[in-house]
Amino acid sequence: MAIYVMLSKLTVWGRKTVKERPHRIKEVNKEVAAMGAKVLQQYVTLGKYDFVNILEAPDNETIFRVAIELGARGTLDTETLAAMKLDDFITSLLPAKKK
Repeated sequence: MAIYVMLSKLTVWGRKTVKERPHRIKEVNKEVAAMGAKVLQQYVTLGKYDFVNILEAPDNETIFRVAIELGARGTLDTETLAAMKLDDFITSLLPAKKK
């Protein structure tokens, strides 16, 4: 499974929803799971983005679907980054061993 970092920023409607129903955030996580991705970690942040979400998905197509679906609701804007564990990255740079 691939790892993705999804940065999200609440819109005016999103802030209203979170204020009135803060548990809605966890409901959305269940909806993300139904779309084929899994929220591994979630952080509320100060600054340009309101949330940093670490997701796992089988492929780019799945994470595209999640991002479009969430964005189409009008409650948040997202920026999604593909991510790789550092050790996997280092291994990918090493020459392949000959048998």
